[in-house]
Amino acid sequence: MTLSTQPARHSLAQFAKIAMVAGLASLFAAGAAQAQRSFDPATDSSIWTTDFSKFSVDYGEIFAGCPQRDCIRAIDDPIEMSFAEADEVFNDTAPVVSLSLNGEARAYPLGLLIRHEIVNDELGGVPISVTFCPLCNSAVVFDRRVGDRVLDFGVSGFLRFSDLIMWDRQTETWWQQFIGEAIVGEMTGTLLEIIPVRTEGYASFKERFPDGTINAGSESLGGFTPAYLENPYADYDSSTRPPLFFGELSDEIAPLAYVVAVGDEAWSLNLLRREGRIESGDLVITWEPGQNAAMSSRVISQSQDIGNVTVQRLVDGELIDAVHDVTFAFSFNAFRPEGTLYQ
Repeated sequence: MTLSTQPARHSLAQFAKIAMVAGLASLFAAGAAQAQRSFDPATDSSIWTTDFSKFSVDYGEIFAGCPQRDCIRAIDDPIEMSFAEADEVFNDTAPVVSLSLNGEARAYPLGLLIRHEIVNDELGGVPISVTFCPLCNSAVVFDRRVGDRVLDFGVSGFLRFSDLIMWDRQTETWWQQFIGEAIVGEMTGTLLEIIPVRTEGYASFKERFPDGTINAGSESLGGFTPAYLENPYADYDSSTRPPLFFGELSDEIAPLAYVVAVGDEAWSLNLLRREGRIESGDLVITWEPGQNAAMSSRVISQSQDIGNVTVQRLVDGELIDAVHDVTFAFSFNAFRPEGTLYQ
């Protein structure tokens, strides 16, 4: 795959302009200033008890995304709303991350996740972390049990390949959100279990799970607010370059093109939308309209319809939801450099 070598740092001002839409300018101006240099554990680790002698990535790839740990507040005490309440605020195509565990189903609005990035919750008796990195459009849900520990995750304030680096409050290990792997600290090399989820329109979730619930934010952080219906990074997915990505970009696909990633393979959303259905080995991938993009217009309900993507595997004659991510092309290429992207 051919890579361009144009410098990336020129677009920090563009990112600050994007962030200003929802009053995030001061937060990201400070983060952008720090992002001029990579993380140095010798000088930047004073607030951490992390074991920085253990790491699996180059510290030169880690940059500040915002000025301090927990600058974006994770949700630790989630509250729920019923469909009757949700109907008052969401249009049918509002994007949500949805999952079902042990007979219990819940959806997490992307407008809410954009502003908190992590929800530590429990569903069907399973402790989970619902995560979303807006800069990568990456929605991943983890089982937060590791051995006999149950971890709680927060936002470290740092990025690698423009992707959220999480930290756990039990060991202060740093974790890469896109792949669920511990990259710095005591638990380096540990992989979190990823739970299959769908990112779909609100109406689609409601139809599939009529007894489901909707995450409504956090009581301690003020509950549900109108801000959760807006995208603070307006027009981000139409940018020519991801503003806080400092790596090389492919010349073969727009960096912020949407792709459906399954392990080391990905399919462009344009291809899937054109075909409607793609079969590859035991994978069946389908597309139908009905979901607004979270990272387009300022008002999410006015965003482009990127559709509902379903990724399933054929197991013993039955289609079962498979782990996947509808993300940006640059993210897939960064984390799966040897992967295959079909256009």
